[in-house]
Amino acid sequence: MKVLDQVFVLKNGVKLPKIGLGTWQVKDGDEAYNSVRYALKHGYRHIDTAEGYRNEESVGRAVRDSGIPREEIFVTSKLESHIKTYEGAKQAFENTLKALEFEYLDLFLIHAPWPWSEIGKDCREGNVQAWKAMEELYRAGKIRAIGVSNFDPNDIENILKHCEIIPHVNQIGYFIGLDQKKTLEYCETKGIVVEAYSPLGIGYLLSNPIIDEVAQKYAVSPAQICIRYCIQKNTAPLPKSTHEARIIQNTQVDFEIKPEDMAILDEIKGDPRRWS
Repeated sequence: MKVLDQVFVLKNGVKLPKIGLGTWQVKDGDEAYNSVRYALKHGYRHIDTAEGYRNEESVGRAVRDSGIPREEIFVTSKLESHIKTYEGAKQAFENTLKALEFEYLDLFLIHAPWPWSEIGKDCREGNVQAWKAMEELYRAGKIRAIGVSNFDPNDIENILKHCEIIPHVNQIGYFIGLDQKKTLEYCETKGIVVEAYSPLGIGYLLSNPIIDEVAQKYAVSPAQICIRYCIQKNTAPLPKSTHEARIIQNTQVDFEIKPEDMAILDEIKGDPRRWS
């Protein structure tokens, strides 16, 4: 079976396709709409968006216009990082449903444990309140699965201590060079599926000479190596592209990186992202 057709089965039995289309920094309007339409046309069944991306309306319209039954497409959105109240979370979710024009959402995530403008701020109580709202929406059937994003083990432990449902998913920045071993191992022990956003290292990895050398060995692109690496680390990559040819190429990862080459890739270190 092609990787594009493979799934992770979440703790509650919901199936999450292993490869999704990321839409961070994809502009609302034609750019977001066309990206999603290209992806669905070529077999993607997993689309990732967020209220903070400001493109939910275009994503929802593309899903509806695709002609594919809604239940066959897994759509994720996220609670904006600064919303840390019970009522705020419930209202934000309703805003997301309205923007997408959906009756339910497949996965809803707390976008970050703290506001992006105040990275590291102690929002433990706020995360608990937001999570309790999401538990309620989940039990009401409005969301098929709930999770978190950018949470480390301590952030998740706070949820487990005060709430009832273990997150089904933790979406984190993960790519060659970024050591997330501690979080990956922790999530595995809890049965939490890890999604990898920015699997291409925000494009930085595509010009890495070591990755290029490995790619040549397998007669694939550096992007394909990056995506395959994430899959072999048992994560669900969410590559972003607005170009139809690259959207197609990013799914063509039905090969195996040998252990010795995975070890070479593991030696690469560095995080090009800057949040301040």
